[in-house]
Amino acid sequence: MNEALLRSLTPSVLGILVRRGADFAAAEDAVQEALVEAVRVWPDDQPRDAKGWLVTVAWRKFLDAARSDTARRRREDLVDQEPEPGPATEVDDTLRLYFLCAHPSLTPSSAVALTLRAVGGLTTRQIAQAYLVPEATMAQRISRAKRTVSGVRFDQPGDLSTVLRVLYLVFNEGYSGDVDLAAEAIRLTRQLAAAIDHPEVAGLLALILLHHARRAGRTAPDGSLVPLAEQDRSRWDTGLIAEGVRILQGALGRDRLGEFQAQAAVAALHADAPTAGETDWVQIVEWYDELVRLTDSPVARLNRAVAVGEADGPRAGLAALAELDDSLPRHTAVAAYLHERDGDPGTAARLYVEAAHKASNLAERDYLTRQAARLNAGLNARGPR
Repeated sequence: MNEALLRSLTPSVLGILVRRGADFAAAEDAVQEALVEAVRVWPDDQPRDAKGWLVTVAWRKFLDAARSDTARRRREDLVDQEPEPGPATEVDDTLRLYFLCAHPSLTPSSAVALTLRAVGGLTTRQIAQAYLVPEATMAQRISRAKRTVSGVRFDQPGDLSTVLRVLYLVFNEGYSGDVDLAAEAIRLTRQLAAAIDHPEVAGLLALILLHHARRAGRTAPDGSLVPLAEQDRSRWDTGLIAEGVRILQGALGRDRLGEFQAQAAVAALHADAPTAGETDWVQIVEWYDELVRLTDSPVARLNRAVAVGEADGPRAGLAALAELDDSLPRHTAVAAYLHERDGDPGTAARLYVEAAHKASNLAERDYLTRQAARLNAGLNARGPR
């Protein structure tokens, strides 16, 4: 059973149903039912034209639901429009669906959540983690968004900034989460950059290319996490780095700074350093200052505290960290790192253990646990003082 094939076909099938007149919520339900049917049937009899099969089954599922509606005239119209079985045209509707999900009737946060769930393929749990909210809260938000757009006409594409935020979150989940969506996010962002001449679109493309260039160095052969300072930089993709820097320079030259350009500038400074010790942390702090000014994001402030700790020393970093909410994800891990650099291994070990319990994925949890074990081994070897 080729789950990757099903996932790749879902946006296109959904787009076909929407174009044929199905409202988005009903189309999504029909596609999901078709996917369930495919999981049941395909292991024994996978069709030659997978996409055509999904379109036909999804459309019939949609019609079955429509027939139960009280509007008989609407039901009969939809029956007349049922497509004949056969090969489906190869049209990529994914990016269009991203814009349609960012509908003006939705708030930006609801639009992002709906798109990530319906088109991006992320689970409610993954979206909740990205938004730093409980899973139940996110489930309610997505349900409200579906109810809001149910039955509306999708003839008003949504806001570009919302679409950019969705693409970045999809990339981040593919880059560090359970589902590999990074390549798809890059592909769609390239499409968007080719269609829309905007410095923030270019900034997002530069950012994800620069992050993706370092991907091979992020994990050891055994799958364990390798922090940036310890990565083998010979494994980084210099071609992607050069492309990302070139795109970023073009965007910055237009003097319309946005948050994705600022983040890309930080990534470029990391990519440009031959070794971790040669990283220009002073410039990175300056770019985080710009990012905080643009977004006032707590995550940007947390990353700035790390940069301050590198540029001005761990105590300066701890002072910056003290200004932030200690419930912020990764706050405890950052505190552990800064305390270790400040010469306090006992506090650092305790905080690494605490951070490991809070980690959202197994690789990060294992890394933090190993850090705590390393420090505790050193403390035990020294004995009581």
